[in-house]
Amino acid sequence: MYDVVISGAGPSGSQCAEVIAKAGYNVALIEKNTNWRKPCGGAVHSSVLDLYPQIKKFDISKIVGVVMHSADYHKLQFKGAGNEYSIIMDRLKLDNLMRDAAVDAGADLFDNNISFDLLIKNQKKIGIKTKSPTGIKEYQGNIIVIADGMSSKLAFKSGLRSKWKINELAIGKCAIMEGTHNLDEELVYVYFMPYQGYGWIFPLSRNRFNIGVFTFGSDNSKYNVLKIYQEFITNPHIKNYIPNSNYKIIWKGAYSFPAEGVLEKSLYSDNLMLIGDTGGFVSPISGEGIQTAVVSGKVAAETAIEALQEEDYSKAILKKYRTNLEIKEIIRNFKLKRSMINFFYENKGKNLNKILSLSETDSEFREQVVNMFAYGEVPSKEFLAKVND
Repeated sequence: MYDVVISGAGPSGSQCAEVIAKAGYNVALIEKNTNWRKPCGGAVHSSVLDLYPQIKKFDISKIVGVVMHSADYHKLQFKGAGNEYSIIMDRLKLDNLMRDAAVDAGADLFDNNISFDLLIKNQKKIGIKTKSPTGIKEYQGNIIVIADGMSSKLAFKSGLRSKWKINELAIGKCAIMEGTHNLDEELVYVYFMPYQGYGWIFPLSRNRFNIGVFTFGSDNSKYNVLKIYQEFITNPHIKNYIPNSNYKIIWKGAYSFPAEGVLEKSLYSDNLMLIGDTGGFVSPISGEGIQTAVVSGKVAAETAIEALQEEDYSKAILKKYRTNLEIKEIIRNFKLKRSMINFFYENKGKNLNKILSLSETDSEFREQVVNMFAYGEVPSKEFLAKVND
């Protein structure tokens, strides 16, 4: 019997477990495979270093700018000012670091456990059932936190969330490659497609990089992401940065993730919360979800601690997870980004092409573009009018 049972030991689940364990409560952290590397570019805002300063011991790329290309290869390059930056890190190292922090704080980690159902007694959800090498296991808790990804069986069985439709997802493929490259290690490289999606190259070190593509929305059913990936890595524009033909593939994978934003009406019920990818904490357009996953895990943990202190696990108290100011800000930010997608990709990316084209010759317009993409500022009416002109 635990105070809290968490299914999924990725960034959101591990952060949630760490915060709760540090408060002195018993936490079961259930993971299907600690050696599994989540397919992901690995970019995360440096604010995560405040929670995980131990990341600094790794040889990580400090990203201070972006090179963006439109579908017709207009280019915008910028480097940020001040202390804002991101890091790129192999997800296997990052996830294990966060998981270890939770265990060091006192959480009990149960590896090689696949969560497949909720444990119910007297019509009340009281725990999680898992399949392990030694048989079926049951973990009971006062509060259940589901953090085992967008394909979670528990989220569907909880009644909080229905199964995803294909146009609600992004579908991607990426790889970590080793060999000589011509990338600036302070920049990430983004290539918008003439449909909903983009390709990227993220430097990991002087001789290693992460490369991938994804599509999302209605274009998932119109395009084959495996074909797009192959075309992308052999594209002459891409070969300017990765000129070799025999890169060593360290790892590769295909994946999907939520592309519609936070499922704000499906985040909690009596003694149950959804966090991370399971709750839709993945940014529309960019697909970045590590930082917001960590925030969702932290806020869910703080909510759980308050519920444990009051011995009240009802949705009336767990609602504070959804109404937290940090969660509300994420939801607002994601809604803004989602509203811009149709505008950006209208007529096979025509507006994105024009935005980057205008930024090459108009310094004032360029500044607005940088502020929009880098800092999430809302474009002005004048900005939109100029694009539509």
